[in-house]
Amino acid sequence: MEDNKVQGVKQWYVVNTFKNKEDAVKESLEKKKKALHLENNIFRIIVAKRKEDVLDKEGKPTGKVKEFNYYEGYIFVEMIMSDDAWYVIRNTPNVSGFVGSSGKGTKPFPMRKEDIIPVLKRLNLLNDEDTTKYEIGDHVKIVSGPFEGTEGHIENINEEAKEVSIVIRMFGRDISRTADFAEIEKMKD
Repeated sequence: MEDNKVQGVKQWYVVNTFKNKEDAVKESLEKKKKALHLENNIFRIIVAKRKEDVLDKEGKPTGKVKEFNYYEGYIFVEMIMSDDAWYVIRNTPNVSGFVGSSGKGTKPFPMRKEDIIPVLKRLNLLNDEDTTKYEIGDHVKIVSGPFEGTEGHIENINEEAKEVSIVIRMFGRDISRTADFAEIEKMKD
């Protein structure tokens, strides 16, 4: 492998895997990136899962937890596209290709930042470099927690704590709710 030096910009790509093989692909890619010294090209590899308590017939937790994949058959890879990184990922067992590539040796298009941010937020995996700057008055949607799916407007921003106060409408009244940057996403008005 001759092309493992850093080139270009770190971006997110979607890799298509066989269903229920996402974890195996992630594990294989983690090993390959170390063995082939591609740590400067392949960074985070994410299987987008959530954990839920298993409930009994009465709706009470059983103490067991079950994992669910938000995007079955897909993993997300943060990488700097290089010939070697592209080749290694494409030729990993249980990978059928990159989303955004027409095949025939063409490299895929990266995800738009506004498309990966909600995925990272949902998984609480945002880095400072991932966050979008919010402004007072922004229309936002809460993407996790007890108010998930609720929309409102930002009334206050605490940059140090990385949280905002949001005015949401519940039961015909405006109420204020505090949320972390990771719990919200900006809506298009």
